[in-house]
Parts: sequence; C-alpha cells; structure tokens
Amino acid sequence: MSKPVDIAPATGKLGVLTPGMGAVATTLYAGVLAARKGLAQPYGSLTQIGHIRLGRRDDARNPLIKDFVPLASLDDLVFGGWDAYSDDAYAAAMKAGVLEPHHIEAVGDELRLIEPMPAVFDPKWVRNLNGVDNVKPAEGTKMDQAEALMADIDRFRSEHGVERVVMVWCGSTETYKDLSEVHMDLESFEKGLKESHPDIAPSQIYAYAALQSDVPFANGAPNLTVDIPAMVQLAEERGVPISGKDFKTGQTLMKTIVAPGLKARMLGVRGWFSTNILGNRDGEVLDDPDSFKSKEVSKLGVLEQILQPELYPELYGELYHKVRINYYPPRGDEKEGWDNIDIFGWLGYPMQIKIDFLCRDSILAAPLALDLALFMDLAHRAGRKGIQEWLSFYYKTPQHAPEVYPENDLFIQLAKLKNNLRQMMGEELITHLGTEYYDYEK
Repeated sequence: MSKPVDIAPATGKLGVLTPGMGAVATTLYAGVLAARKGLAQPYGSLTQIGHIRLGRRDDARNPLIKDFVPLASLDDLVFGGWDAYSDDAYAAAMKAGVLEPHHIEAVGDELRLIEPMPAVFDPKWVRNLNGVDNVKPAEGTKMDQAEALMADIDRFRSEHGVERVVMVWCGSTETYKDLSEVHMDLESFEKGLKESHPDIAPSQIYAYAALQSDVPFANGAPNLTVDIPAMVQLAEERGVPISGKDFKTGQTLMKTIVAPGLKARMLGVRGWFSTNILGNRDGEVLDDPDSFKSKEVSKLGVLEQILQPELYPELYGELYHKVRINYYPPRGDEKEGWDNIDIFGWLGYPMQIKIDFLCRDSILAAPLALDLALFMDLAHRAGRKGIQEWLSFYYKTPQHAPEVYPENDLFIQLAKLKNNLRQMMGEELITHLGTEYYDYEK
C-alpha cells in the first residue's frame, strides 16, 4: 500500500457557486435539498450512491465512495450563483420546467432564498438570450468585472459563513473562439483584462475571479475557459484545482459507452450520424451557429480519440461523423438524441445500430455538477492543483496535459477516477490482472 495523502478535513460549510442559475443549476439545488430532506434519492451521483472496491475481490471490501473519502456532506452545501435573469431559484426552476411543480414546491422556501447575483454578461458571446435584466454595469474594464466577482465571492463567504467555496459553470454555451495571444500566459491575460480585450470571454472572467479567490473551478460547458495556458498557469501558481469541459450527458454519454465496445471487438465503423432536438434555454442558445460551433467541436472529438483511426485505419480511417442539434421548443428539457451507426464485421459484412435516447438533459447533468463540486473540493483539500484529469469521467472534452491525448473511454475514465481515490487514501491500485487468484506455478 502507498502512504495516504494528507487531506484536510471537510469541516464547516461548503459554498457551491454556479455561474448560471437556469435548468441545470436549479435542478441541482432542488435535488440536493430534496435528498437531504429524505424526499428523493440522488440517482446518477457517483459520490452519493457509488461503491468502490478495495483490495482483492474475495476481500469483499466495497464501501460507498462517500464513506471511503472525506467528502463534504450534502447537509453542509450552501448554494448561490449569478444569472443574467433576476428570477430566484424557485421561479427559475418553475420556468425551466425540468421538475414537476410538486417537487419544486417541496423545497420552495429554500429555493426562494437563493437569489442570483448580477451576472457578467456580454451579448456578443451568447446572442440568443433576450430580455436579460440582471447584469453588472458595462462601464469599466473586464478587470473591474473580475474584481466585482471577487467581491461577490467574499460577500457570499461572509454572509453564509462558508469555510470553503467551489465554482461550477452551469451557464450558457458561448460562441466559438480559438486561442489568441491574450490567452497564452497570465501576464498577457491580466493586461487583456485591464484593456477589455475582445477575445476574453465572460466565462474566463469568472474563472480568473474564482482562482484568484482560491476557489476551484469546474467548467460544465464547451467554452474555452480554464483550458487556456493563462488559467493553467494561474491555477498552478495559486494551488487551485481546475477541470473541464462540457458535462457528458446524453448523446455523448452513449458514444463513450458504445464506441469502446465496438473498438474492443475490432468492429469497424463507416459512419456515425447524430442529431438532437432540444427545447430548453440551452437549445435556444445553440440555435446560434457560433454557439453551436463550440458544442460541435466538443462532440466531434470524442469518437476520434476513442477509436484511434491512426492505429486502426482499416477500421476507422474513413469514418464519417456528423453531429446536428436542432432547437425544438415543444420538447423543453426532454432532449431526444438519434444515432445511426454503420458498422462492419467479419469479411467486411455491414451492420447497423440505431439509438434513440429520450433523455432529460438537466436530470443527467445535475448529479455531474454535484459530484464535480464535491470532488473538486476534495482535490483542493488534498493539495492537488491545476488540471484534474482524473475527473475526465464527467466531461465530453476532458482537460489534459498538453503532451498527452485526452482519454474519452468512459470505462478507462472510471478506473482512473477510482484509482485516484484509492491512491489518496493509501489503498492498493486495482489493475484487474486477476492472476492473484490462480496458482500458475503448479
């Protein structure tokens, strides 16, 4: 066994701040509030109902993850956030339409107390949101906006008596933007903030404010946010964890389950066509081509990494991969994802797989936001800083060291996550070799 990591105890309250208080965030708030009242179960949350194997299979040691590592309790979470709309969490949850009204009413008193702080918002980065009424003044520089966010964080700490804070981006998808010189190092980025450089997005301002306030930041959208050299540098210098990006929920979740199976059996893929219909605010935002571009880039990279066409050109070298998202208001948060997969097997004979996933986008995303909040807090208390690749399990486009490729296979990601927990607690890593149960010498 290795030596356990020195992890500070999870004492006191943990503040969970979400830039964005729409469908995902309010579903997170309401679900946690209901779970700690015993009104519902936190299904979908690895931290709450997942087990972890320790030692040999015949040792029968399989504790709950929350009993194995020192995570913050649901009872100790305090929620807050920013939003460009002034609705409190109760009103926002009702408008989002994810949860049935009786589920919202059951925790309505607590939700009404969660009022959004004015958001850093720029319509150039999210074009399809109209009628916003709760934004910070446009006067001043982007550094002024960052300092205003830092003041919000300090005030939240003081008013709610929280000992620690984490930030999980639950806001809209920003328009697509490549890296530019302003992102390449911290000095350039801070100069850009003071000069209100047009390539600095609102999400990057939130991330800067969080890291400067010693707040871990998890990016739940496909925005270019903490995955820029300047933020990696700041996170390393401040000793704060970062992770991202884009919650792995519906269609991409299916891809990271199905594609590893096809590759494991050496079945070829000629084409993978994916389309979605979605009617919530996320769907409305993605109806803008530049916002969709951010999501498309996030979705398209998954298959190429899993299937490794450079290693298996005869199986995947000519794969045609197409992704579409269509805004369809009648569907609301109940997204539907269709996949047509053209595969081939022995002697090249063709076969097809059809997937029709009628999912609930925020129902799938909320437990991911919870787990990330708890694990990012754990990482901070364990002295981990910078990129937390072990949390790639939760993301479509996992953040990773520049010299390696991202790992998108869901099952490898889960093994990585659990081995990191074992390492933190001084337990043996699980290799799944299995030779320890057999005496091959006889």
